[in-house]
Amino acid sequence: MRLTIALVAGALILTACSGGETAVQSSTPAPVSSSASPSPAAPSGLPTPNDGIPPGASPFSGLPGGADKPVLAIKIDNTRQAQPHTGLTAADLIYVTEVEWDLTRFIAIFNSTIPDVIGPVRSARISDMDILAPFGKIAFSNSGAQSKLLRVIAKANLYDVSAEKAYSAFTNDPGRPSPVDHMADPTLLLAAAPNAETARDIGFVFAAEPPPGGTPVSSVTATWPSSEVSFTWDEQAGDFIVGLNGEESRSTEGGPQRAATVVFQSVEQSDSGYGDRYGGRTPFIQTVGKGAAIVLRDGRMWSVTWERPTLGEGTRFLLPDGSAMPFAIGQEWIVLLDKTMKPKIT
Repeated sequence: MRLTIALVAGALILTACSGGETAVQSSTPAPVSSSASPSPAAPSGLPTPNDGIPPGASPFSGLPGGADKPVLAIKIDNTRQAQPHTGLTAADLIYVTEVEWDLTRFIAIFNSTIPDVIGPVRSARISDMDILAPFGKIAFSNSGAQSKLLRVIAKANLYDVSAEKAYSAFTNDPGRPSPVDHMADPTLLLAAAPNAETARDIGFVFAAEPPPGGTPVSSVTATWPSSEVSFTWDEQAGDFIVGLNGEESRSTEGGPQRAATVVFQSVEQSDSGYGDRYGGRTPFIQTVGKGAAIVLRDGRMWSVTWERPTLGEGTRFLLPDGSAMPFAIGQEWIVLLDKTMKPKIT
């Protein structure tokens, strides 16, 4: 049975599911070579990029088992009603993106580990195609999109395994309220995209040890009027505990979500030209270009710059001397934050 996206009367914020479109999205991005680009040489005293990374690791997390495996990107809800998340702990990489009504959603990238179930799954937005362009022709899943955005998705360099196209992979969880009850079987999603490309370089480098310097940090929080994400350093565990919407994140696998590396990437946002039926406007997130960012790992924070020259290229994060900022091995989070906003750092 096809998945029916139910609207709850009066639940204006939860039912926002509009998309956006801008001129830069009108063409399919050019393919990118699957071979990794050479990393900048590390100056004396810096860790060697990709030092300590196991053979066959995912280029998205440095975790073992990702090379030569297909990639699944899937949209996930981020509201209090979406908690606890299912399957998100297995993601290699999670992008946090703003949508209408000052809410945020996730684009979760799965590669090294494929869980049994993922959810709750939500609808696509126009900026998703830009963000995912460097990954190649991978499987992209969501619970749907408004009609004019469907035409953009159809032209994108992606395999559409949404609820509309791969409906047999979706079920509604009776224990969750609509519209945060849509759960997906990722094995069936990938089966619907048998030619999905395998993992490729998207600009990240990894090192078991951090670079010199950095500022000690306890917690960093980004707050929108209707959403919040925070990352609190856990010295004993050696990673950051993820907080969502004012409380510690929860998972059906047990425990909170955890991040090895966190990036707050300052980006330009503008009105995408799309809006929902209630007047909510979807921002377009400009991820091609350059700008400032902060990177958190090992309980410390570094000020860096980011560069992404073209739509088909990955994003490089660079230290002040021009060398690559190495990420810690593990689940990575990238918060795409409008340049007018500043995270709270403690």
